Amino acid sequence: MNNGRYSLGIDTSNYKTSVAVTDEKNNIIFSKSEFLEVEHGARGLRQSVAFFKHVNVLPSFIDDALSAVNPDEIGCIAVSEAPRRLAGSYMPVFAAGVDAARLISSSLQIPLFKFSHQEGHVSAVLHSFPDERLDGKILFFHLSGGTTEALLTEIEDSHYNLQIIGGTRDISVGQLLDRTGVALGYDFPAGRYLDNLSCDRGYDGSRLLSKIKVTDGWFNLSGTEFQVMKSIADSGDEVVPELLERISILLCDAACMLADKFAIDRVYMAGGVSSSQYFRMRSRALNAHERFEMRFGLPELSGDNAAGIALLGGRALCEKGNR
Repeated sequence: MNNGRYSLGIDTSNYKTSVAVTDEKNNIIFSKSEFLEVEHGARGLRQSVAFFKHVNVLPSFIDDALSAVNPDEIGCIAVSEAPRRLAGSYMPVFAAGVDAARLISSSLQIPLFKFSHQEGHVSAVLHSFPDERLDGKILFFHLSGGTTEALLTEIEDSHYNLQIIGGTRDISVGQLLDRTGVALGYDFPAGRYLDNLSCDRGYDGSRLLSKIKVTDGWFNLSGTEFQVMKSIADSGDEVVPELLERISILLCDAACMLADKFAIDRVYMAGGVSSSQYFRMRSRALNAHERFEMRFGLPELSGDNAAGIALLGGRALCEKGNR
């Protein structure tokens, strides 16, 4: 039986290849993530293409991780196997990571633990708040390229029980930002370019977009996309700071509504969109007088990463009694 002190995590999402190593004290020893290359002008990758790109780069990522620690001290492999921890949740890209994890687990004769990509996001953000007690239910917003969901969250052994209680009913915030950026000529994913532009210019009070309405924590974004594309055709990137402002107001409104409904005092933001400096800055002002706290993880742990998955693996190994 291997009594190693390290957990090796792998995550192969639709946007990034990620590998990480954590130790028995939840320190992140190694973490590497890179966006999958997307052709200029495209708005993403087909699953088959993304899978092929993951398979090409994973060996070098894993080699780097194994060079950072003594392989004999790796106690488990953890991998994201699906987008959500729900029956029927599946995306082919995650098979690239699962196949690699199975091979390493078999070769090193160590346990393999599987989690959802969404659980990895929750774990990574909570790593920024190691001293907080997480009794009862907490509220998470998963804000990424393909997902905008409000999640009522409970710890369940080494897993998280995530109940969807709000979010978008059509396109995600990340899709809205990426489509806007690509329409303006930026490379995919485009959120960081729009974030930088908005921080540099600031919102000037323009009224090119309608306020996005929230009903019981749910909202639609396709109408906003139509307005954004019309504005781009008329006046280029003038609409971008207002778009970031509208999104910030929307997410703060939804968080306030759901925090009141479920008597939650802490709301956590996870996913690549939550790394936006504009959103972080505006949320502090917009929620200054609310009774709940809106919390963000480290920017480098907010987007897709494998550190959260590695941390979950370490917790599962501990519960199994190998440490």
